[in-house]
Amino acid sequence: MSSLMNNYGRFKISFAYGLGAKLYTADNEEYLDFASGISVTNLGHSFKPLTDAVCSQAAKVMHTSNLYEIPLQEELADLISKNSFNGKVFFCNSGAEANEAAIKLARLYGNTIHHGKKYKIISMYNSFHGRTYATMGATAQEKIQKGSYPMPAYNQYIPFNDIEAFKNAVSLNDTAAIILELFQGEGGVIPVDIEFLKEVRRICDEKDILMIVDEVQTGYGRTGELFAYKLFGVVPDIMTLSKSIAGGVPMGAVVSVEKAASLFTVGTHGSTFGGNPLACAAGIAVIKEMTKEGFLQSVKEKGALLKDYLYKNLSDTCLVKGEGLLIGVKTPYSPKDVAEACLENHLLVVTAGNNSVRLYPPLNISSEDLLKGAEIFVSTIKELGK
Repeated sequence: MSSLMNNYGRFKISFAYGLGAKLYTADNEEYLDFASGISVTNLGHSFKPLTDAVCSQAAKVMHTSNLYEIPLQEELADLISKNSFNGKVFFCNSGAEANEAAIKLARLYGNTIHHGKKYKIISMYNSFHGRTYATMGATAQEKIQKGSYPMPAYNQYIPFNDIEAFKNAVSLNDTAAIILELFQGEGGVIPVDIEFLKEVRRICDEKDILMIVDEVQTGYGRTGELFAYKLFGVVPDIMTLSKSIAGGVPMGAVVSVEKAASLFTVGTHGSTFGGNPLACAAGIAVIKEMTKEGFLQSVKEKGALLKDYLYKNLSDTCLVKGEGLLIGVKTPYSPKDVAEACLENHLLVVTAGNNSVRLYPPLNISSEDLLKGAEIFVSTIKELGK
């Protein structure tokens, strides 16, 4: 028997190595990876500039802690800031930690700038922000919170894309922040309504409410923009990042405008491993690749190619959603059944809510492998329908 705790429903397969968009078992069986570690390995497997950066840094120094200056951390923060909205950056280890830090920053803002009168954190039903205590509280799904009640009392939930619900929620002027995803990935790749987002931004400005955008899954090129907020032309006050930020090396980040970021002073927050030299070397390699001329345009083109194929072959039975290579497909079958059938056909996909599965191939996948995976997926759905 394994000594591991039994908190994961794993597929009965393991992988020994990977190359590009493919993973291989110890017996050299090949699988097309349309999961990317849940949008983590966005540059595929064994991507040479990334592996070279990690190996080179590992041979120098992997960790010193934040007791000392880390030049690579400053370099990566500058790259993220100048490619987003010129915010200040805090590094941590995961998406949950990034969202936890963002919530803490919002509570500090409400307690400091508004003398404790603003304390509520509004989030959306069907959202997913993490499994730590504060992020579970912001994740308005009973299946995530079950067994851990009571949740923090400062949380308030509203339906996604319901502007009247948001206006009612902030009417008492006691809201410190709203946290939302631009595509509810875990919830089934459901996009934010642009008019809802614009009105939320206007009200946040009017009432001095911090807008936190969770880009843990959508960040780093997945939608065809480096950060998904750029698709909508609405800039957040705080953005959280993780997953693909370092290509598979555990890392998270919070990017914040100065009025909130200034409240993280010495001793208010920290992370032993956050932004260590190894993770930052990986992060620098990732963002440099994704900001090369033509990279994001190629993601948009591949996304259009994939969606066009799925529309043409599945439109009678399935709903195709998403942007770039952030694709959700709502099918008539259970997500688990779809994922297991795809696995039997040597294709890896990710389950989601709303009877959907997610197709997250590496962003630098070849058109040949992209269409091969699409063909396997379509034929799998049709097999399930027989």
